[in-house]
Amino acid sequence: MNRRSRRRRRALGVLVLCLAVVAGGAWAATRFIDSSEIMVREHCTAIVGSDSFRLAPDQAAHAALISAVSMDRGLPARAASIGIATAVQESKLRNIDYGDRAGPDSRGLFQQRPSQGWGSEAQIMDPVYAANRFYQELELLVPDFEDLDITVAAQTVQRSAFPDAYADHEPEGRAYASALTGHSPAALNCVLKSPDGPGDAQAMTAALQRQLSSAEAQVSDDGRTVLIPASGSRGWALVQWAVANAQQFGVTSASFGGQGWVRADHGWAPATGTEGAVTVTLAG
Repeated sequence: MNRRSRRRRRALGVLVLCLAVVAGGAWAATRFIDSSEIMVREHCTAIVGSDSFRLAPDQAAHAALISAVSMDRGLPARAASIGIATAVQESKLRNIDYGDRAGPDSRGLFQQRPSQGWGSEAQIMDPVYAANRFYQELELLVPDFEDLDITVAAQTVQRSAFPDAYADHEPEGRAYASALTGHSPAALNCVLKSPDGPGDAQAMTAALQRQLSSAEAQVSDDGRTVLIPASGSRGWALVQWAVANAQQFGVTSASFGGQGWVRADHGWAPATGTEGAVTVTLAG
């Protein structure tokens, strides 16, 4: 074998070794990412003062819906506290399709009963309808709800067999309502895995506008960015609504008021260019 052939073989060997190293590094990196994703326990947390309350992402999304509907009706933050605390007690903030022994036909977030005039089963299983129906009764039956304990206001509407049970969830209701009505900036955080696929901006904006009809959203041509004009506490309410709904709509970041939530970083950090509108970015 001549010298040129030996050089070629040596170069080929080095090339194969380099490719093996690169492939091994990529495999190791993929394994690390996969293992780190496995380690993520998805949850959302509302922190107000020294109090911290954890919910699953779907529960947080329902809390955001209840809060948004209260804002849509022009109600104060106290109404959102009452609504969220009530739904935690009645359904654990899940849209369940069954009742209990005391109310076998109870359904939905608020366990409302068709037999007691709350609406049809199909209506009650629509969370937006159910939240509006709850607040309709709250406004009618408890006009002074702002001056009452949450459990008293909730029981007046729900007529539960366990009238004192709502009191157990007053702090949780207040914490989530404070964040989701915008009174506590950057107080709601969701720790989530990477999105499974592309985000759905159209579905997200449709859901937002159904829950909060006055919200206006502009979707970019590529469908990856949504701008929602807002200021003050309304902006903080909307950006935290986006965080609470990040799992189902594939949101990767949301920013407002100098702060941004980044899904990959599992939290909030200072952000620029966030005045005058909430900016939501979705997975591509």
